[in-house]
Amino acid sequence: MKIHEYQAKELLRQFGVNVPNSKPVFSVDEAVKAAEELGGSVWVVKAQIHAGGRGKGGGVKVAKSLDEVRQLASEILGMQLVTHQTGPEGQKVRRLLIEEGADIKKEYYVGIVTDRQSQTNCVMASAEGGMEIEEVAKESPEKILKVFVKPGADLSEEDALKLAKGIGIPEASQHKAASEFQKLYKAYWDLDASLAEINPLILTGSGDIVALDAKFNFDSNALFREEKIAELRDLDEEDPTEIEASKYGLSYIALDGNIGCMVNGAGLAMATMDTIKLFGGEPANFLDVGGGATAEKVTVAFKLMLQNPKVKAILVNIFGGIMRCDVIAEGVVEACKAVNLQVPLVVRMKGTNEEQGKKMLADSGLPIISADTMAEAAEKIVAAANK
Repeated sequence: MKIHEYQAKELLRQFGVNVPNSKPVFSVDEAVKAAEELGGSVWVVKAQIHAGGRGKGGGVKVAKSLDEVRQLASEILGMQLVTHQTGPEGQKVRRLLIEEGADIKKEYYVGIVTDRQSQTNCVMASAEGGMEIEEVAKESPEKILKVFVKPGADLSEEDALKLAKGIGIPEASQHKAASEFQKLYKAYWDLDASLAEINPLILTGSGDIVALDAKFNFDSNALFREEKIAELRDLDEEDPTEIEASKYGLSYIALDGNIGCMVNGAGLAMATMDTIKLFGGEPANFLDVGGGATAEKVTVAFKLMLQNPKVKAILVNIFGGIMRCDVIAEGVVEACKAVNLQVPLVVRMKGTNEEQGKKMLADSGLPIISADTMAEAAEKIVAAANK
């Protein structure tokens, strides 16, 4: 789960991280009022969407008068902001952050991610602040310093200072930076985050260390114990189909292809999509119905897939272990009738009650294409989608 920058900064404040004074707003008039209340002569008007690269897309601008705050707020609020993370369709800006200006002497980067390979938390820092860390990792990986912290342990002062020194923070400010790193790590760990990032972290003219931006992603599996975090979810920033799927316990992610996929089990779903691509097709979605799919769930799954106008064919690939093939077959038949299916459907089922399931499909009178192997199913669905 993602949250907005202003929400991330409020969380950081609670952990003592040094962040600029700012106010979230939802209208142009609120933006001007916020600037007046913040005081000063320079403000930053920042679009709040769940994507990076907002500045390059025109969503972060500096205002040097209240009239300019009004003008920029009018331009940014409601715009369809396109960045490298939104895709070409962009994301509508529904809220802004008005922030006091900062005296930036140097920009740095610091971030924390869950590193599954080492089963630790990786704290990264770089002198290349303000840039996408992916670009730095690709072009100059040696400029990213890393330390690894075991789950349950704190980021030590020694490691925090090692990062501060390593990225070239002046000696007079190194202990301040190390302290900020430690506070950020505590926030990351205590809040069940999967990513915490400050880009840029700045050194001011007076030697202070300030988190000028903030980003958090949270482990969705831990939200049951983080109710206050869950309340920060902004459904306007999420795919409506994915939201609908979650209501029924379905794992759905929209993709760019034209072959709908309904599979039980995440691993089999990934393998199914890979096989479709191997035979020259493109999956339109990831859809895992899980081990306890009912006829209702299967019907919902079909409706979700067919909401995508790009879908030209559907592949159902089921391994009947916990989930019985006859139950899936019943659901498929009911779903086809309920949605009045008009696109080709290929079904491949293996496992418990496989023969009963296949017979139910054959006796349904529906134009269902049967397949016995993954390769056969992929070959048939690609051919059907290309007709």
